[in-house]
Amino acid sequence: MEPHRDVTVANFNIHAGVDGWGRPFDVLDACRRIDADVLVMEEVWRPEGATSQAEDIGRALGAEVVEHVLGSGRLAGPHPDADHRWMRPMDLRANQHALYLDGERPLPRRVRETPRFIDAGPGSWGIAILSRLPVLKSEVIELGRLPRDPARRAALLATVESGVGPLVVAGTHMTHLSFGSPIQFLRLARALDDRLEGSQALLAGDMNLWGPPLELLLRGWRRGVRGRTWPAWRPHSQVDHIVVRAPAEPPRAPRLEVLSGEVLADGGSDHRPVRVRVRVQGA
Repeated sequence: MEPHRDVTVANFNIHAGVDGWGRPFDVLDACRRIDADVLVMEEVWRPEGATSQAEDIGRALGAEVVEHVLGSGRLAGPHPDADHRWMRPMDLRANQHALYLDGERPLPRRVRETPRFIDAGPGSWGIAILSRLPVLKSEVIELGRLPRDPARRAALLATVESGVGPLVVAGTHMTHLSFGSPIQFLRLARALDDRLEGSQALLAGDMNLWGPPLELLLRGWRRGVRGRTWPAWRPHSQVDHIVVRAPAEPPRAPRLEVLSGEVLADGGSDHRPVRVRVRVQGA
């Protein structure tokens, strides 16, 4: 019998450690409860002149950390009108933002002149991978910036040692469909095809896209989790995904088997975490 090992991989957009209204939550406790061997995170915040949330969480959990900055921004405090809902009907978020993403493309003056924006603290935000498994190597795939996007998008790849062989976990945070994200999805798909020959791999992230079009853009990948993830207080859409590479037939590499996939309970962010358990096949 071939050796194998079960590995849990999760994804969590932590929204800089605050909910949609800017109220802080215990992001370390939320990550601890996710209890994943490999955790991909988006909107990881690094206050100006301080360590990043990923570094702090990784140190507390005893995990190796790889991360990549996507842009700069500002983080606001709790909104005075905060309630249990996010978002309110027809709320365009101009005045209720907690996390302002304004690095590559300045926000409109009507936002920049609000007291909430002026009082917000500066910093940078990005993606990170935290691993309890040894990280053998990491790489960044640059996806460029689209004209309407406030960030330069990228994917972060970490090859971890599962105990029976290497497993590639990729993380990304894509822009919105209305900004032209299919262009970057196709760039990412080509780049992953070039790099993953013979590899067992997963891709996780806040895709800002529903499952069916995601599978159309990422040919050769299949969804490991199906369920609503956003907004966390009453989710109506799945935009947070973990997809698994499905080698062509006959398989050129061992097939990564998905044993379970689930949307987890509200952890405090405006997105819900997702988690899969996969079986890594040995050589």
